[in-house]
Amino acid sequence: MNIEQIYTGCLAQGAYYITSNGEAAIIDPLREIQPYLERLEKDGVTLKYIFETHFHADFVSGHLDLAKATGADIVFGPTAQTEFESIVAKDEQVFEIGDIKIKLMHTPGHTMESSTYLLIDADGKDHAIFSGDTLFLGDVGRPDLAQKAASMTQDELAGHLYDSLMTKIMPLADDVIVYPAHGAGSACGKNMMKETVDTLGNQKKMNYALNQPNKEAFVAAVTDGLLPPPAYFGANVAMNKTGYKNVDDVIKTGLNGLSPKEFEAAAEGTGALILDTRDNGDFAKAFIPNSVSIGIGGDFAPWVGAMIGDVQQPLLLVTEPGMEEEVVIRLTRVGFDNVIGYLEGGFESWTKENRETDKVDRITPAEFENRFKLEESIVYDVRKETEYEAEHVDEAFSRPLASMNDWIKDINPEEHFFMHCAGGYRSMIAASILQSRGYRNFTEIEGGMAAIAETKLPKTDYVCASKTMS
Repeated sequence: MNIEQIYTGCLAQGAYYITSNGEAAIIDPLREIQPYLERLEKDGVTLKYIFETHFHADFVSGHLDLAKATGADIVFGPTAQTEFESIVAKDEQVFEIGDIKIKLMHTPGHTMESSTYLLIDADGKDHAIFSGDTLFLGDVGRPDLAQKAASMTQDELAGHLYDSLMTKIMPLADDVIVYPAHGAGSACGKNMMKETVDTLGNQKKMNYALNQPNKEAFVAAVTDGLLPPPAYFGANVAMNKTGYKNVDDVIKTGLNGLSPKEFEAAAEGTGALILDTRDNGDFAKAFIPNSVSIGIGGDFAPWVGAMIGDVQQPLLLVTEPGMEEEVVIRLTRVGFDNVIGYLEGGFESWTKENRETDKVDRITPAEFENRFKLEESIVYDVRKETEYEAEHVDEAFSRPLASMNDWIKDINPEEHFFMHCAGGYRSMIAASILQSRGYRNFTEIEGGMAAIAETKLPKTDYVCASKTMS
């Protein structure tokens, strides 16, 4: 028996590749399936089952293309309804892979079809659980994403989640290994550990959700502080339920190199959004007017999903030369299949033709320190509220990037403000969106709070209610 966790950091997502005696199973695969096919061929094993823990909201799974390529069966938990051929398993139904067994345990709460897969080894011992979004390390799945589909409130779903954990997960032995679907950074939870594997025994001790005195306290704890789900989540759920384009066809379409002239014509003729994936420092110095900056070097795909939202939006890409395919692949993971081309030769090809460019007013923390005047300077901190509450520039306003569509309408275009995040990535996203909507009355701070912390600027961890979003 072999278990391999295939962790994708930019999505904070774990897929699992399991083999035993010539047969294999894959749990929660990513959309690009070629690496799985190559691994199956290398190991000389046959893929028998593709197990899905639930209908994912934060990424498009590879179950359809993988099933077509291998003939493997797709398995979902009870109550799942798909528009493609799949096995809708019963609670405690057992599947054999080589010398091992995998038992589906129906664990509704995150969604109603959510299931945990218990791996039973060749000796009949409970070895590991693949807990999907039911149990994370340090947290549990948020119970607010399936309210509409389940016709339930988030409190009712949280109650189901409590029952699932207490009756199905907690009775298992402490030495059972926990393999979750996500880790720290995912929007599917709020308090996840940076580790991606743990024992159930340790989770029983330290996971706050597993240590509530009763169901009422559990519901209150897991629903407290939930942020609105990213805009693209609903579209990804629909794609995972109903189907999607073949990933190879999507990638081929996106890898359409365009000259600057063709690129400009495409932007004007299609209404495409220009997505610039270069480093935020390079973007600040010069970019194609009205471009949106979301760098490939950060949490790229989730921020594209959160800030652009509409997966049908036509996109034109500006990338570092040679990174085009990587960018297109990452976009397909979150359902953005409508890439119509990229700027061939990168941004340099644009500047070589002396075409119009724009830039962001970016200053160093030292310059910010010199220009900052307490009680006069307006500062927008676009980090998460929890980051802001830990430490922030004195008198700064908390304006989280994820809530930008709420606070942007309150900006006074005649009033200047400074803006920063933790390191420059998120504030450049905000800066690019502001400029694309006509706002020029701001200055962005290079290096963000990490660099500001090294200055003598006044900082505080006191949170004034008037400074946060209402």
